[in-house]
Amino acid sequence: MRRRTLLALALAGALPGGCRQGAAPGGGQAARVRAEDYDSFFLWAGVRPQPAVARARELYILGGEVRRESPGVLEPMRAGVPRLPGKRVWLVVRAARLDWGEGVWRAVERDLRRWDAYGLQLDFDAATPGLADYAAFLRELRRRLPPRYRLSVTGLMDWSANADPAALAQLRGVVDEVVVQSYQGTETIPGYERYLARLARVPVPHKVALAQGGEWREPLALRADPLFRGYVVFLVNPR
Repeated sequence: MRRRTLLALALAGALPGGCRQGAAPGGGQAARVRAEDYDSFFLWAGVRPQPAVARARELYILGGEVRRESPGVLEPMRAGVPRLPGKRVWLVVRAARLDWGEGVWRAVERDLRRWDAYGLQLDFDAATPGLADYAAFLRELRRRLPPRYRLSVTGLMDWSANADPAALAQLRGVVDEVVVQSYQGTETIPGYERYLARLARVPVPHKVALAQGGEWREPLALRADPLFRGYVVFLVNPR
């Protein structure tokens, strides 16, 4: 993901949806996030292959960008179509703006078909005060998206702590999941426990994205959250 401040950060086994053994439980000592302990991953352009990808259950793969200077173009971020039989693949579109031209809508639907994708994930920096406006765009996206595809969005940790409940409620019935990022760049954001303690306020299924190699101790509140669906690890190149 792009480096960004917390308020601009696009918040992707035994636990549902992505962790077999790895996260240090709440109250324990923080540990480094190891890819081999998880089975759901973000795969961005430029990240070299890792053994974790071969055995992954689920992959969120960056497929294209809508850049600020080109609202009518979906810029491809992959040279070809991923062929990953037996894995749940999400096409990720990173967007700098939401006033998409028709060329973007057509390209997204085309790539979903070519990829044989499970669903679409939108990675957009939706600040907490603008969440209601973002939800309006997502309703239009859901309307245009063929019903067979799921819709996922990244989200700010700040949504759970400070968003208007009425704005959060507008996500229900529109998106199938929110993946909340707990890191900035490749480092875990200090104080993440305070934000994630209120993650149950997000009224749709949600996951927490972790940075590979970042420090992490699982907040106890996540285990009691009925809509928590596990973890997605953002893979990075070894240092």
